[in-house]
Amino acid sequence: METVRRQQAVRGQQAVQGQPVGPEPGTLSQEQLKQLRDFKIQTRIENEKYLRTHKEVSLLISGFFREMFLKRPDNILEFAARSKMDPEQKPQNL
Repeated sequence: METVRRQQAVRGQQAVQGQPVGPEPGTLSQEQLKQLRDFKIQTRIENEKYLRTHKEVSLLISGFFREMFLKRPDNILEFAARSKMDPEQKPQNL
């Protein structure tokens, strides 16, 4: 928080002294924002195509959630690590 205040104070001094005040350090330019937005859109399209061609993904996720909600484990990460996600295998009691 202190760093932000210092940056704001410096920017304020620059504006008072007539020095050009540029964008905040670490901010993206308009071109970078456009590229990022396009990348996100393309990634979502590719993910959607993948999921539509691999219906088994939905079945695996649904099966995992079903078991999780039925058993309600305290440690979900451990439960997930021990879960067998092989579609050929019948569910086991964990």
